[in-house]
Amino acid sequence: MELQEIAAISGKGGLFRVLKPTKGGVILESLDEAKIKIVAAASQKLSLLKEISIYTTTQKGTVSLEEVLQKIHKDFGNDIGLTSESDPTELKSFLKSVLPEYDESRVYVSDIKKLVKWYQIILQQVPEILTAPIKEVEAPTEEK
Repeated sequence: MELQEIAAISGKGGLFRVLKPTKGGVILESLDEAKIKIVAAASQKLSLLKEISIYTTTQKGTVSLEEVLQKIHKDFGNDIGLTSESDPTELKSFLKSVLPEYDESRVYVSDIKKLVKWYQIILQQVPEILTAPIKEVEAPTEEK
């Protein structure tokens, strides 16, 4: 499984594997032991994890979620030493240690909580994502 096959739905906890599209949305399966299947309607806010970035103060302005997840795994392995319920100061310090250039004015504690929760789910359910090479999207080449 790859990061582009995993989605988060606004208002629903956890992560979901994208199975296939339907006329009015997409069929998803929860990334947990229950493997519950649901249909997410087109009106629901669905975010593919591959498309999520974290704001930084660098010239580029963002870094992909995939890069951050892999850096967490490289630096902390299977035990990051906190949960999504940890103290906000600890959560901010954690992200600062992983991504020193994160934009503190645009990345909220709630975002860091999601990052920690998603990391733990991915670590348990699809750990191969944390060590897979990152596939860069190639820019279209201009023909002359």
